Amino acid sequence: QVHLVESGGGLVQAGGSLKLSCVTSGNIASFNAMAWFRQAPGHEREQVAAMNRGGDAYAAYSLKDRFRISRDDAKNTLYLQMNIAKPEDTAMYYCAARLDGETDYPHWGQGTQVTVSS
Repeated sequence: QVHLVESGGGLVQAGGSLKLSCVTSGNIASFNAMAWFRQAPGHEREQVAAMNRGGDAYAAYSLKDRFRISRDDAKNTLYLQMNIAKPEDTAMYYCAARLDGETDYPHWGQGTQVTVSS
């Protein structure tokens, strides 16, 4: 059974930085791909960034200059570095993953709240 546990959310001032973590159960290399999503109240969920097993990374075009996804295989942990935070970054941030043979992202964490104050 896959377990994903996010942490690192909290309150940050606009212009500040925050680093989110997602610890996986088992070997992170077992996942075909992992991603960060976010959802703000009244808004649809959006993909923030993703990384495949090979380490190829993707970030949403509007965020790529401020957000960076990374991974520490030894710690079985996925990260999201958020820089130059903006109030519009306020959302619940979720870690998601898929295994080989799966489509979309069937495995999700419980989320971690990020609030950016102006």
